[in-house]
Amino acid sequence: MSDKISSLLSPDTPLVFTDGTRIYDKLAKTYKRHAVGYYILAPSGAGKTHFVNAQTEKHWMDGDILWAVTNAHPDEAWWRKGRARIEEMARRGDIITEEAKKLGFWIVGTDVYFLVPDAIVIPPWDIHQKQILMREHGDYDGGATSADFEQVLWHRKWIEKTCADVPKFESVAAAAAYLAAKAS
Repeated sequence: MSDKISSLLSPDTPLVFTDGTRIYDKLAKTYKRHAVGYYILAPSGAGKTHFVNAQTEKHWMDGDILWAVTNAHPDEAWWRKGRARIEEMARRGDIITEEAKKLGFWIVGTDVYFLVPDAIVIPPWDIHQKQILMREHGDYDGGATSADFEQVLWHRKWIEKTCADVPKFESVAAAAAYLAAKAS
C-alpha cells in the first residue's frame, strides 16, 4: 500500500486525538461529501477496491485509504499478526470511520469492532473465492489470498452473526445503490 498512500506518521508512533480537519478536507477534494455518511462492511476480496476504482464520480471511499492517511492502520500486514492486533486495528478504524461518517463520507471497508455498519456484503462463496484468486493471480493490491481462505470464511461468518440486523447484499454495487437511494 505504501506506493499508493503514505501515512502521516510512523506506524510506531503512539497515537493521540487531534484535529483531523486538514486530512478530511484533503479527502473531500477527491471524495464527495453527502448530507449523511454511510459505511459498508465486506470481507477481504469482496470487490470493495474494484468498486471504488470503477466509480465515475467518487462517492465511495475505500476504507483502506481513510485508515492509512489517518494512521488508524499502519503500513504493514497487521491482519497477519494475530487476533489481538486485528482487533486493535478494527477499534482504531471504527473511531475514524465514525468521524468520517459524521462529515458525510461514504466508506466501504473490511473492519468493524463496535461500529454498526449501514450495510454488509457477503458474496456467494464460489464467487468470493474466484474474486480473491483473480486478484491474487492478476494485479495483486493487498488483502486476502487463497492461503487466507480459512480466515476469510471465519470473517464472513463473524460479519453475518455480528451484523444479523444489518441489510445484507451479495455485491458492493447493490449495497451502495441501496444506501444511495436511501440518502435521496
